[in-house]
Amino acid sequence: MRKHEKSKEKGRVRIMKNRMRLAAAALALSMAGFGLTGCSGQAKETEAKTEAADKQAGSAQTGDTQEKGDQADDGQAKEGQTADGKTYKVALCLSGAANDMGWCQSAYDGLKLLEADYGCEVTYTENLTPDDIEAAFADYAASGYDVVIGHGYEFGDPAVDVAEQYPDTKFIVTEGEVSADNVASYVSKCEEGGYIMGMLAAGMSESGKVGFIGPIQGASLVKIMNGFEDGAKEVNPDIQVQTAWTGSFTDTALGKEAAQAMIDNGADVIGHCANESGTGAINAAKEAKVYATGDSYDQNDLAPDTILSSSVYHIPHVIEVAFKTVADGTFEGGIYQLGMADGAVSVAPYHNLDSAVPDELKQKISDKIAAIESGEFEVPCDTKPRA
Repeated sequence: MRKHEKSKEKGRVRIMKNRMRLAAAALALSMAGFGLTGCSGQAKETEAKTEAADKQAGSAQTGDTQEKGDQADDGQAKEGQTADGKTYKVALCLSGAANDMGWCQSAYDGLKLLEADYGCEVTYTENLTPDDIEAAFADYAASGYDVVIGHGYEFGDPAVDVAEQYPDTKFIVTEGEVSADNVASYVSKCEEGGYIMGMLAAGMSESGKVGFIGPIQGASLVKIMNGFEDGAKEVNPDIQVQTAWTGSFTDTALGKEAAQAMIDNGADVIGHCANESGTGAINAAKEAKVYATGDSYDQNDLAPDTILSSSVYHIPHVIEVAFKTVADGTFEGGIYQLGMADGAVSVAPYHNLDSAVPDELKQKISDKIAAIESGEFEVPCDTKPRA
């Protein structure tokens, strides 16, 4: 895999090494109100139900890997490789670090899956600021990449802006709300995981106060925060849910500061959907010896004694589903949703805190997950900020 540093070779994609410098919003704790609305009716439900890929990758590596698709000794394409035998060039754009053990790494794992299972030639750029995104997309498209993936809702508008100039390149946006002839958005029903984490947090809280931290307000993140609150209130209608937006995806200090303010205010379980900023929240909970819940990845390794569980988004599976439409010629611009029923969202084990979670709460959570997967219960997708 090629991680873009600085290109000396004509036609190669230039690096965007800028660290995320999003201005931090003032931290404001608020008690969110209770109200539900649905998601946009534009979304298309996919029927793909392949096994979720949940492999964990180590730190992002620099350097080239094999440029051609893997072939068996007899010259036949290995199982899983594209039917037409083409070596597809796929680029991934990230707003944070590829080894963050969270949101960005989940997409990096998906890129590695395409390299390993489909023989794709892959590359990625990490730590892109919003101002860098459009140029990064254009550079990859101009360099002949067949597929360019933007991981996060913030990549949506730039994808549409660039796509018109490069009709032969397919743009895939995770958590996007955009579409065009060559742009498709794949939205994970992350609110489902948020709901379960809220149930767990409320069920484990002794103070009756829990907290939840987000990075920058956007529909795909607001719905997780609201889902967390709704799940918490199912278990304890009187629970107090303190919320804060750090204003950054990457600033761990801001995440820690927000979590500490909640802990000082009595919260004894902290949840997040704040990428690397959320790591700071996890650290604050760890130091205060209060529970936390993880997001995007199974984040147990970050704080094994305090992380109860994590909402896991199987982005490798989502990326594979999207890529297959390109490889088999069925790609169609649109907005597609994948959730627990599709293997795109799940809940991590309780690990060594298994004995700390009451059996009654475990059963309640298991029953709710089963109801979500069967379609008996639909987690409200509320994208309207409540505070």
